[in-house]
Amino acid sequence: MSSVAEKLQRKESRSTTAKQVRLKLVYIDFWSVVKFSFLVWLCLGVVLVVASTLVWIVLNSTGIFGNIDELLRDMLGDDQFTITDSFGLSQVLLFSFVVAVLNTVIGTILGAIAALLYNLSVRFTGGILVGFQNN
Repeated sequence: MSSVAEKLQRKESRSTTAKQVRLKLVYIDFWSVVKFSFLVWLCLGVVLVVASTLVWIVLNSTGIFGNIDELLRDMLGDDQFTITDSFGLSQVLLFSFVVAVLNTVIGTILGAIAALLYNLSVRFTGGILVGFQNN
Protein backbone atom coordinates (compact mmCIF):
# COMPACT_ATOMS: atom_id res chain seq x y z
CA MET A 1 0.00 0.00 0.00
CA SER A 2 1.13 3.49 -0.73
CA SER A 3 0.86 6.34 1.65
CA VAL A 4 -0.57 9.76 0.97
CA ALA A 5 2.93 11.24 0.80
CA GLU A 6 3.91 8.79 -1.96
CA LYS A 7 0.80 9.71 -3.95
CA LEU A 8 1.62 13.40 -3.62
CA GLN A 9 5.20 12.74 -4.66
CA ARG A 10 4.05 10.92 -7.80
CA LYS A 11 1.61 13.73 -8.53
CA GLU A 12 4.38 16.36 -8.40
CA SER A 13 6.63 14.45 -10.76
CA ARG A 14 4.12 14.79 -13.57
CA SER A 15 4.57 17.78 -15.81
CA THR A 16 1.65 20.13 -15.54
CA THR A 17 0.14 21.34 -18.76
CA ALA A 18 -1.01 24.90 -19.21
CA LYS A 19 -4.71 25.38 -18.76
CA GLN A 20 -6.57 27.34 -21.34
CA VAL A 21 -9.81 29.21 -20.91
CA ARG A 22 -11.81 30.57 -23.83
CA LEU A 23 -14.30 33.32 -23.06
CA LYS A 24 -16.59 35.42 -25.21
CA LEU A 25 -16.82 39.14 -24.71
CA VAL A 26 -20.52 39.75 -25.18
CA TYR A 27 -21.09 43.03 -23.30
CA ILE A 28 -19.12 46.19 -22.61
CA ASP A 29 -20.38 48.41 -19.81
CA PHE A 30 -21.34 51.76 -21.29
CA TRP A 31 -20.43 53.95 -18.31
CA SER A 32 -17.08 52.23 -17.82
CA VAL A 33 -16.15 52.99 -21.43
CA VAL A 34 -17.30 56.59 -21.08
CA LYS A 35 -15.25 57.11 -17.91
CA PHE A 36 -12.20 55.37 -19.38
CA SER A 37 -12.30 57.28 -22.66
CA PHE A 38 -12.76 60.55 -20.76
CA LEU A 39 -9.67 59.87 -18.65
CA VAL A 40 -7.59 58.82 -21.66
CA TRP A 41 -8.51 61.93 -23.64
CA LEU A 42 -8.03 64.14 -20.59
CA CYS A 43 -4.48 62.81 -20.21
CA LEU A 44 -3.84 63.33 -23.91
CA GLY A 45 -5.15 66.90 -23.57
CA VAL A 46 -2.71 67.62 -20.75
CA VAL A 47 0.09 66.18 -22.87
CA LEU A 48 -0.96 68.42 -25.78
CA VAL A 49 -0.93 71.59 -23.66
CA VAL A 50 2.43 70.78 -22.10
CA ALA A 51 4.01 69.78 -25.42
CA SER A 52 2.82 72.90 -27.24
CA THR A 53 4.11 75.08 -24.39
CA LEU A 54 7.51 73.37 -24.45
CA VAL A 55 7.78 73.67 -28.23
CA TRP A 56 7.01 77.39 -28.04
CA ILE A 57 9.56 77.90 -25.25
CA VAL A 58 12.25 76.02 -27.18
CA LEU A 59 11.54 77.94 -30.40
CA ASN A 60 11.61 81.25 -28.53
CA SER A 61 14.78 80.51 -26.57
CA THR A 62 16.73 79.28 -29.61
CA GLY A 63 15.98 82.46 -31.54
CA ILE A 64 13.95 80.86 -34.33
CA PHE A 65 11.23 83.46 -33.94
CA GLY A 66 13.85 86.21 -34.37
CA ASN A 67 15.10 84.61 -37.59
CA ILE A 68 11.55 84.32 -38.91
CA ASP A 69 10.93 87.97 -37.98
CA GLU A 70 14.00 89.06 -39.97
CA LEU A 71 12.98 86.96 -42.96
CA LEU A 72 9.42 88.35 -42.97
CA ARG A 73 10.66 91.91 -42.51
CA ASP A 74 12.88 91.51 -45.57
CA MET A 75 10.06 89.98 -47.61
CA LEU A 76 7.25 92.30 -46.54
CA GLY A 77 9.18 95.48 -45.86
CA ASP A 78 7.35 96.03 -42.56
CA ASP A 79 9.81 96.95 -39.80
CA GLN A 80 7.33 96.59 -36.95
CA PHE A 81 6.15 93.03 -37.62
CA THR A 82 7.02 90.38 -35.05
CA ILE A 83 5.77 86.83 -35.08
CA THR A 84 5.50 86.71 -31.30
CA ASP A 85 2.75 89.33 -31.49
CA SER A 86 0.64 86.86 -33.46
CA PHE A 87 1.89 83.68 -31.80
CA GLY A 88 2.71 84.63 -28.24
CA LEU A 89 2.80 82.17 -25.38
CA SER A 90 -0.67 83.16 -24.17
CA GLN A 91 -2.20 82.63 -27.62
CA VAL A 92 -0.50 79.25 -28.00
CA LEU A 93 -1.65 78.16 -24.53
CA LEU A 94 -5.21 79.29 -25.18
CA PHE A 95 -5.38 77.56 -28.55
CA SER A 96 -3.90 74.30 -27.25
CA PHE A 97 -6.27 74.38 -24.25
CA VAL A 98 -9.30 74.83 -26.52
CA VAL A 99 -8.12 72.00 -28.79
CA ALA A 100 -7.53 69.77 -25.73
CA VAL A 101 -11.05 70.43 -24.42
CA LEU A 102 -12.60 69.74 -27.82
CA ASN A 103 -10.56 66.54 -28.19
CA THR A 104 -11.68 65.40 -24.74
CA VAL A 105 -15.35 65.98 -25.50
CA ILE A 106 -15.23 64.41 -28.96
CA GLY A 107 -13.10 61.47 -27.80
CA THR A 108 -15.49 60.73 -24.93
CA ILE A 109 -18.45 60.81 -27.30
CA LEU A 110 -16.66 58.53 -29.78
CA GLY A 111 -15.85 56.07 -26.99
CA ALA A 112 -19.50 55.98 -25.97
CA ILE A 113 -20.60 55.44 -29.57
CA ALA A 114 -18.06 52.62 -29.96
CA ALA A 115 -19.41 50.89 -26.83
CA LEU A 116 -22.97 51.20 -28.08
CA LEU A 117 -22.07 49.90 -31.52
CA TYR A 118 -20.18 46.95 -30.07
CA ASN A 119 -23.07 46.04 -27.76
CA LEU A 120 -25.45 46.21 -30.72
CA SER A 121 -23.17 44.21 -33.02
CA VAL A 122 -22.82 41.39 -30.48
CA ARG A 123 -26.40 40.40 -31.27
CA PHE A 124 -25.32 39.59 -34.83
CA THR A 125 -21.75 38.38 -34.38
CA GLY A 126 -21.91 36.65 -31.00
CA GLY A 127 -19.01 38.61 -29.53
CA ILE A 128 -15.25 38.33 -29.57
CA LEU A 129 -13.67 35.05 -28.52
CA VAL A 130 -10.78 35.68 -26.11
CA GLY A 131 -8.39 32.96 -24.97
CA PHE A 132 -6.43 32.97 -21.70
CA GLN A 133 -3.63 30.60 -20.76
CA ASN A 134 -2.31 29.75 -17.29
CA ASN A 135 1.44 29.10 -17.31
